[in-house]
Amino acid sequence: MLSLSRQNRYRERYRAMRPGWRTSGEVYEALVRQHVHPQTTVLDLGCGAGGVMELFSAEVALSVGVDPHLPSLRGSRDHSTRHAQAMADALPFRDATFDLVVCSWVLEHVREPRRVFTEISRVLKPGGRFVFLTPNAANYVTKINRLVPRLAQARLVRALYGRREDDTFEVAYRANTPGALRALAHDAGLVVSSLTLVHDPTYLAFNELAFRLSVTMEAGVSDARAVHIVGEMRRV
Repeated sequence: MLSLSRQNRYRERYRAMRPGWRTSGEVYEALVRQHVHPQTTVLDLGCGAGGVMELFSAEVALSVGVDPHLPSLRGSRDHSTRHAQAMADALPFRDATFDLVVCSWVLEHVREPRRVFTEISRVLKPGGRFVFLTPNAANYVTKINRLVPRLAQARLVRALYGRREDDTFEVAYRANTPGALRALAHDAGLVVSSLTLVHDPTYLAFNELAFRLSVTMEAGVSDARAVHIVGEMRRV
């Protein structure tokens, strides 16, 4: 099994090979941090049992997390955030409620992204920001993932990463390329402020040989096909 601690050890080795490299989580966290202030109202879309707002929820005026998975909400580690069970395409909030919407590891599961982006735009205040982290559909790891049937994928994730099968959701990858994200933003009245593509060869690094092979393969991957996309959009 590829535990998070083992993956992080490989990430530190990769960082030593590429000074200045940051994981997608670090890039995402830094971007969220730029918009966290005592007056900020924040929505964590697909918050699960925690997420980035665990770090910041006590520093903002209001932190709200929504997720369709009730067991995750009940097991939340973030006691400063209010929680609600809801789908991303039908948010139970008034227009222009939030200064900031954050979202990690969710967009790849969305089957009707236009409805989701319209909802995000609706609940953002004018000038509000949407910051997200999601896989890049053009990356080879993502392409491999798309070939695995849903049932087999849940079992594989449990075996390789130790995650419960009921906490593994079907992927769609309909909002997971820079082009798709720009089009969705335009249609929803959002302006793309930044799209950062982040390399990370550790997802298949189950042992030393696999890590070295992954690093070699990553050297041939263009920035446009890097495994993760960290983005920021602004409501106009």
